[in-house]
Amino acid sequence: MQITPLGDSALLLHVRETFDDAPNETLDEVLGYFDFLRRADLPGVTEVAPAYTTVALYYDPVHAVAAGADPDNVFEWVASRVQTEIANGHVRLKRSPSSAIEIPVCYDEKYALDLDHVTWQLGLSADEIVQLHSGVNYRVNCLGFSPGFPYLSGLPAELAVPRRPVPRKVVPAGSVGIGGNQTGVYPTASPGGWNIIGRTPLRLFTPDKNPPALLCAGDNVRFRPITPDEFELLAHQ
Repeated sequence: MQITPLGDSALLLHVRETFDDAPNETLDEVLGYFDFLRRADLPGVTEVAPAYTTVALYYDPVHAVAAGADPDNVFEWVASRVQTEIANGHVRLKRSPSSAIEIPVCYDEKYALDLDHVTWQLGLSADEIVQLHSGVNYRVNCLGFSPGFPYLSGLPAELAVPRRPVPRKVVPAGSVGIGGNQTGVYPTASPGGWNIIGRTPLRLFTPDKNPPALLCAGDNVRFRPITPDEFELLAHQ
């Protein structure tokens, strides 16, 4: 298992080489190492973060040196400690939870900024796109791009569509988009280039909550179509 530097205060643990050939199994393994390293109590470690095929481990070089690392070889010292922990420990795969977190989505044209364009690109009706998008379970691969933004795998192959050629300067908070073979939700208003096919009234990121993000890597997610009236009702609760 390869460990490489990530800047001067982090490293990457490469769990697998590819993701798309076995996404669920890969995510199970990545999350297993994520949980293991988070519990390992390694000196100087400040954060552990999972991604598609890797786990990033961030550390404070000053604390690592205080714990015995050579100031000129902090990365090598931390990497060696990680390797030793893994060799002497037992990493358990983290399986997908049986239940799914439901996210209500209004696919009405008021919120589906790119639905007409997507129907033209895919040769499907709006109803077919909604049925396909809301008819399957998704899994959160990781959070990124903006705080709480979930990258979700499981999108039906029929809905895979390229990102917009020109990103929007502002995508409204709660917008549900498709980008390539993934779908995701914009937790806050931000620039973005995914095709917007709906919007949720749920808040996916609340800074004053602990944890602030509604979703985390490994969660199962399912979208539930709602009407514009339901959207307004939920938005004001």
